[in-house]
Amino acid sequence: MGVRGSATGAELLDLIRRTLAAAGLPSGAVGALATLDGKGGHPAVRSAAAALGVPVAEYPAAALAAVPVPNPSGAVGDAVGTASVAEAAALTGAGGGRAELVVPKRRSAAATVAVARVPRPSVAHRRPQPRQNPGEQP
Repeated sequence: MGVRGSATGAELLDLIRRTLAAAGLPSGAVGALATLDGKGGHPAVRSAAAALGVPVAEYPAAALAAVPVPNPSGAVGDAVGTASVAEAAALTGAGGGRAELVVPKRRSAAATVAVARVPRPSVAHRRPQPRQNPGEQP
């Protein structure tokens, strides 16, 4: 997530909940909030994290700038040193290269959120191996 100085906890939490609901996800699906270094202490971020009962992870602008995202912003890049905060932080927080963006960035007046997750591992179908009795040769 990204927040401006004027963001409030109620605004951010509402945006998070609306974004999750639009994706068919419950609030309990959130494992952590992720943002740009220095934003984890923002009152809105702390308030939303407390309401959801999750930790906040912060990432340096250089790390976020290295993450390919579908909706980069030149204005954000000029302001904070990375063209994406919400999408890049969500992807980084959800596992980096293994993560997938579930919901691209969504905005309110002073906040931006995106949702990412680590894909579930596929279950490889194996043929069951026959059981052997003790003493049997394979």
